[in-house]
Amino acid sequence: MEAERARELLARERMRIEQALAVRREGPLEADERLEPGDEGSEDLYQDELDAGRREELQEELAALERAEARLAAGTYGLSVESGERIPDARLEARPTAERTVEEEDRYRRG
Repeated sequence: MEAERARELLARERMRIEQALAVRREGPLEADERLEPGDEGSEDLYQDELDAGRREELQEELAALERAEARLAAGTYGLSVESGERIPDARLEARPTAERTVEEEDRYRRG
């Protein structure tokens, strides 16, 4: 993949992650004075936990993005961090932060 296309994909991914993180920074709903925790019809605690989990996922995505940007700067973007094998452009288009080939990722997640 050409470096310019990689930069474009990574910039778009950064914008998506940062926008999602900004939306999630509203603060916990559980502290809302109108409802007590456990009140019937109150889903605030559930939503707080869901939001906390999503924030954690976004932070992980941001860390993966920063690793991808570092690989791009080092000239190793598009190469598997595991084997050095080239990651297909179609995979990078779909997942710009991919660190491994599909087969390696499957083994990594199972192992």
